[in-house]
Amino acid sequence: MYAENILDHFKNPHHCGVLDDPSASAKEVNPLCGDKYEVQLKLKNDVIVDAAFSGEGCAISKAAISMLMDEVIGKPIEEVEKIDKERIYELLGVDISAARVKCALIGLNTLKKAIQNYAQGQ
Repeated sequence: MYAENILDHFKNPHHCGVLDDPSASAKEVNPLCGDKYEVQLKLKNDVIVDAAFSGEGCAISKAAISMLMDEVIGKPIEEVEKIDKERIYELLGVDISAARVKCALIGLNTLKKAIQNYAQGQ
C-alpha cells in the first residue's frame, strides 16, 4: 500500500523530538484526521542549523515531515521558503489522493508557520 521509504520514515522518523532553546516553533492540527505536529527550528544567520518535530499522525504525514526535516537542515530560510507541495510529493514518491493532501502537507505548513514566527520575532 505505501512505498518502502514512507514506511521507513513512519516507523523510524528522522529528527523526531524536541530541541533545546529553539529559535522558532509552530504547531498545526488537521481536525479532519487528527494529525497534529509541532516543528522547532534552530537558526543561525538565517540558516536552519537544526530542526525537529513532535506529534502524531498517519504514515503519510509522519513520513512527509520526517523527510522535510532532512531536507531543510543546513539551508537558508530563503531557500526553504521556496519548497512547495510538489517537492513534498517528490520526496514521498507516491501519488497523493485528494483525501491525503492535507496529511502530506501538514509538515510543510507547520514549517512555514515556524519560519513566519521567526521572522516576526515570536
